[in-house]
Amino acid sequence: MLLDQNGVEIARYDHLQFEYATSNSVTALQKMNTEYPQATKLLIEDVLGIGRVNDPQINEKLFVYLSDTTIQHLLLDVEEKFRDIRWIEKDLDKGLSYLKKELPDLVVPQFYAQISALNQSVVVRDSLVGFSLDKYMGKDYALYKRFYYDYQIKYMSPDRIVPDCLTFYLISEYPMTLNRRRTLLDVMLYRGRFAWLLTKALEYDSIEDMMGYDAEEKKWCQKNKLKVWQFMQDNRHLDMSDPMIIRSYMGMIPYYTIMDENAPQGVGLWIGAQLVEEYMREHKEVSIQELMDLTNYRKIVMD
Repeated sequence: MLLDQNGVEIARYDHLQFEYATSNSVTALQKMNTEYPQATKLLIEDVLGIGRVNDPQINEKLFVYLSDTTIQHLLLDVEEKFRDIRWIEKDLDKGLSYLKKELPDLVVPQFYAQISALNQSVVVRDSLVGFSLDKYMGKDYALYKRFYYDYQIKYMSPDRIVPDCLTFYLISEYPMTLNRRRTLLDVMLYRGRFAWLLTKALEYDSIEDMMGYDAEEKKWCQKNKLKVWQFMQDNRHLDMSDPMIIRSYMGMIPYYTIMDENAPQGVGLWIGAQLVEEYMREHKEVSIQELMDLTNYRKIVMD
């Protein structure tokens, strides 16, 4: 089911960036400022951080920034790899059609592709979602090895674009409530709802597939699910609000604890999604809308 007759259409803001950076095109710059003013403001002020969009010298600063040899190389590679992004539009359309059916009041955002010079992967502002094609060139992209660790490169593949876009958009539409101390368990359940929901919306075979786990990581998860949960309880991590503890479980970074060095990245998010899955399986009367509207996330493990 398409959202409308044409489905999702992604604005190719990256084409204007390419044209401006490689040809110093005044026409491309004008279109960036007039047709995509919010995207340009986000790029200059938040993504690249080179100044204010109304700075009299900002156009020159942007051109100089994009004229860097490495960025020029990146622009060319992105242009070649992502000539056709209809498959991204198709997958976004599929996911959003499901979400719109279950969450009728959800505003369907506008999407645009950009080049962030290896800065932010996804930016969200109001009902606008921009994703950086240069952050999804694939794990074998040679340039990445100059700037990133292997554990980071693993998640910089094209197939992560759609789940990343929809995850960050859902987070923006359903922000975490701040009426209590934010603990690891709260974050696990809050974020786990989105991982579970997108597994269904994008028709992944499993939560592990949605998270991008490989065969060995899936095998580890199947073997150690109860062990991870018990470890969290034994060490009283679930009620901790220490950002380092939360980040080690939730972040897509190596899991630095004494539990198991083979644990996959984001294992806390995976456990959170498992808890949500069990809750929804046992409470068939609860709608997805009600799940997303929850502010007391612990209800998921208390019922």
